[in-house]
Amino acid sequence: MEGETWNLMKIGYQLKQVRERLAKGLVDKGVLRTEKRNFLLFDMATHPVSDSSVKEEITKRVVDTLLGQGPAPTERTSALICSAYAANVLENALTNLSHSTVEVCFNKVDAMLKKYGNYGENVPGGAPAKYNEVVCGVLSVFAQMDRLI
Repeated sequence: MEGETWNLMKIGYQLKQVRERLAKGLVDKGVLRTEKRNFLLFDMATHPVSDSSVKEEITKRVVDTLLGQGPAPTERTSALICSAYAANVLENALTNLSHSTVEVCFNKVDAMLKKYGNYGENVPGGAPAKYNEVVCGVLSVFAQMDRLI
């Protein structure tokens, strides 16, 4: 869905220039910076992290939420965690934890997907209904990813 794929069978799932638009937004906010890198035959813009404290804060928030430390997760945090899980990058945030703790975290994510992935049931309150509907729809797709692929 990021707009780049080498698998022609999944080309219909692409969203146009999503990767570039997300990178531009994060550069504008100061999270990433733009660099030109030479890849053999061509130069390509890359976007490394400019402030590692932002990445560390997000990682800490994810780990604390999954371990039940701190306040209850917001919709935004829940969506972040479920998206990271669906993109197979959640393991990167959990590298410093023991194997049994990582299993507990993944079970918590599965529970979050079940809780927030059904619109109309257990919908978190506080946000406009349209936002809840979109978040629940996306999380529902994430929950069914294994069956879809």
